[in-house]
Amino acid sequence: DKIVYSQLVSDTVKSDPNISLLPKQVVNFKTTGGAICSAVFADGSQKECSSIIITSGTFMNGLIHIGENTFKAGRIGEKASIGLTGALVERGFRVGRLKTGTPPRALKTSIDWTYTQIAPGDLSPSPFSIMTEKTKDLKNIPCHIINTNKQSHDVLENNLRKSAIFSGKIKGVGPRYCPSIEDKIVRFSERKSHQLFLEPEWFNSNQIYINGFSTSMPEEIQVQALRKIKGFKNIQLIRPGYAIEYDYFPSSQLKSTLETKKIKGLFLAGQINGTSGYEEAAAQGLIAGINAQLSILKKEPFLVDRSESYIGVLIDDLITKTIDEPYRMFTSRAEHRLSLRPDTASLRITPKAVDCGLIPLEHKEKFSLFENEVSQALQLMDNLKTDRYSGKKASLSSLIVSKKTTLKTVKKDFPELGVLSSNALFTAETDILYRGYVNIENKRVKKIKQNESIKIPTNFNYQRILSLSTEARQKLSEVRPETLGQASRIGGVRTSDVAVLNLFLKTKQT
Repeated sequence: DKIVYSQLVSDTVKSDPNISLLPKQVVNFKTTGGAICSAVFADGSQKECSSIIITSGTFMNGLIHIGENTFKAGRIGEKASIGLTGALVERGFRVGRLKTGTPPRALKTSIDWTYTQIAPGDLSPSPFSIMTEKTKDLKNIPCHIINTNKQSHDVLENNLRKSAIFSGKIKGVGPRYCPSIEDKIVRFSERKSHQLFLEPEWFNSNQIYINGFSTSMPEEIQVQALRKIKGFKNIQLIRPGYAIEYDYFPSSQLKSTLETKKIKGLFLAGQINGTSGYEEAAAQGLIAGINAQLSILKKEPFLVDRSESYIGVLIDDLITKTIDEPYRMFTSRAEHRLSLRPDTASLRITPKAVDCGLIPLEHKEKFSLFENEVSQALQLMDNLKTDRYSGKKASLSSLIVSKKTTLKTVKKDFPELGVLSSNALFTAETDILYRGYVNIENKRVKKIKQNESIKIPTNFNYQRILSLSTEARQKLSEVRPETLGQASRIGGVRTSDVAVLNLFLKTKQT
């Protein structure tokens, strides 16, 4: 893993002359006038800078648990980061402790695949970017499914005292939605089996990730339990599963740019903010990186609203809600999810990227073509009429909404539609199907955005507004929301508190 990752980093640096890599451990930083001025390395040397983004993952004071064996590490085989936690605490930042885990990696050739069930990928996978062409040559490597059984559960149950999670050695809070296998057999004791997904770690990999078997059991117990499963009789582990505890900093200490409220130029991104998952970390790294650069250039920050992207939902949740367990992004967290579809991602976010100069001309031109085609498709479906499917003349959009036909069916009758891309037609058809619901959603968004436009001064004294509830004064003083909209989403702040605060802010402005 380490070699593959190092090669990726090396290749990235070689291909981009604007990136230089300095392989040193940052243990502290210096400030002047409340702003970052340099990074301090473990060897005592320093590097002048205007911004620092800490993306430490599980490394800060990381502690790995495999049964009764405990040792300092950021992840297995790599040293923990020591020093940065103290540097942040010294400057008044609040710190907490979280726990996550990872399943064992098994040797592919040690598994009897005849006992597994294939779990194929999408028949027609869609790329994340409009810049990536769909291709028939795309390697669609399947995963496989296998189930635990009573015998494997018995092994785990008989050795629960050896699990770091159940022995009391682990103090950090773990992710509720990704429990360990020993946690699952206790919490769901009525279940006789649990599904495991066997995932290749990379193309042509001989290393299999046993998803669903996250554990902190001793390695020998992991092997014993797995070998009770048909298909795993001769299983060999490349690396055991383990639990890891690490430091995080409650994210209410951040602005919506992911810059800290205490120190200008200091940004935090990823698991240090209490999140769990690669996608969540990547999203934060992107936003922090963009805003660190814009800050240096003295330009307006890059902000995404929760009504226009899942990144917006993620960051808004982090800075307004109490994070006391590793945070995962679920579609259910987004109240505007009808509008946050994968096919509309470029329509929602690319114009912002264009404004910030984040994408090259080729990407901008391809986006403009897609945007125009979607607009054209919507106009055609509203204007083109036929009596073929309902006995009386009706627009294609009304026929699609009433389920009398589909775009795929009518497309052959209208050559005007045939010249448009399938991606644009799919987005337009989906827009039409959801149009009524989205219109209702947009009215709600408009109302909410009125609160988002009401700014709250950074030094605002909530304690003097006696008509606010005691809890609201406490929570608002702790989180220090940037807008009235953010204030309304803080746990413990009631609708009546928001109304009082709104009235007070308007009075002060006049």
